[in-house]
Amino acid sequence: MIPVQFMIIFCTFYYLFLAVFGFYRKKESPPAAPQKTFALVVAAHNEEFVIGPLVENLKKLDYPKELYEIFVVADNCTDKTAHIAREAGAQVYERFNRKERGKGYALEWMFEKIFRMERHFDGICIFDADNLVKANFLTEMNTKMVEGHQIIQCYIDSKNPFDTWVTATFSIAFWYTNRLLQLARYNLGLSNLLGGTGMCIATNLLKEYGWGATSLTEDLEFSMKALMNGIKTSWAHDAIIYDEKPLTFKQSWNQRKRWAQGHVDMFMRYFLKMAWKGFTTGNFSMIDGAMHLFQPLLVIIVTIFLVISSIEPFVSSYTQVFSTVYDQRLWMILSYIQLLLPLVALMLDKVDRRSYKWVVIYPVFIYSWIPICFFGFWNRNKREWSHTVHTRGLSYNEVIK
Repeated sequence: MIPVQFMIIFCTFYYLFLAVFGFYRKKESPPAAPQKTFALVVAAHNEEFVIGPLVENLKKLDYPKELYEIFVVADNCTDKTAHIAREAGAQVYERFNRKERGKGYALEWMFEKIFRMERHFDGICIFDADNLVKANFLTEMNTKMVEGHQIIQCYIDSKNPFDTWVTATFSIAFWYTNRLLQLARYNLGLSNLLGGTGMCIATNLLKEYGWGATSLTEDLEFSMKALMNGIKTSWAHDAIIYDEKPLTFKQSWNQRKRWAQGHVDMFMRYFLKMAWKGFTTGNFSMIDGAMHLFQPLLVIIVTIFLVISSIEPFVSSYTQVFSTVYDQRLWMILSYIQLLLPLVALMLDKVDRRSYKWVVIYPVFIYSWIPICFFGFWNRNKREWSHTVHTRGLSYNEVIK
């Protein structure tokens, strides 16, 4: 158990160290003059309640209208998604394939169509149908691409943070990730991670390497694929999309279980290769990527360790490194810091103060990841896509208000 304990200690200090670098903002370059062209791609499966407001929102972005086009791929839809998106002003492509189901397949199908178009787009931006997008989104992406970045992830905010306790705690998780993980990695010069939506990828890069991300977590798959080829993902903290969070714990559970299955799948496929390449080349971005892939296994290891720790009073040969090597008060202080970090993230990004009270029950949300990670490992070979139903058809102005 001693090596396991040192592993837990190392990971604890690593993520605390990483979080510190999210306490500040680096000075950004001024916005570049609009010059890059973009294809805005929305993958939608039975999204009639939310697709209309998104298309209307995308048409009003603060970017020259002649420099971007909106494409909706209505994937295996049985409702009015295609009709509503077309009426709202998007170019709609309907796809029907019962065998290859899921967002990754739908995006790959749409990308191939864009590649064959007469018009060339510099970048392809990907959104979920339930999103709403801040007006400056393409301005920020244009600036990043002018600077030479080929893959950019935006800030994923919440569309409905105060609907239920589930949406509130889910939102806190995203706000924490945005500030103390994503921004921290960006400040350190590490590679960021794609978040499934609000992503911008250079078209030439997609053509060269192909999308090929058809797992349950296509965003993580493409992030790791690009990083293995030495291409980092950048971060745009001021480019914001508003994402609908699950209303019920059951919806949250199902969505996160799918994420866990996909994450474990990526762990099995990339962890050893990425860790080895990172250590042998001295590429710390790859080591950090491997650390991220290790997280579901870390959750399981920590849980098993805590269970075994309960037998310490009855087994004299068991060595508790946490209390033997270090003063127990250190671990108490670290625990308090871990509990305070979500609140710090909310304060740094000036999130609505109504969210502060939900930090108290945020640990409930975090601990619910424990059984989800176990299920993720158990069902890692199952790749059946589960669709999250979206019903909060809010307009952009309603969300901002």
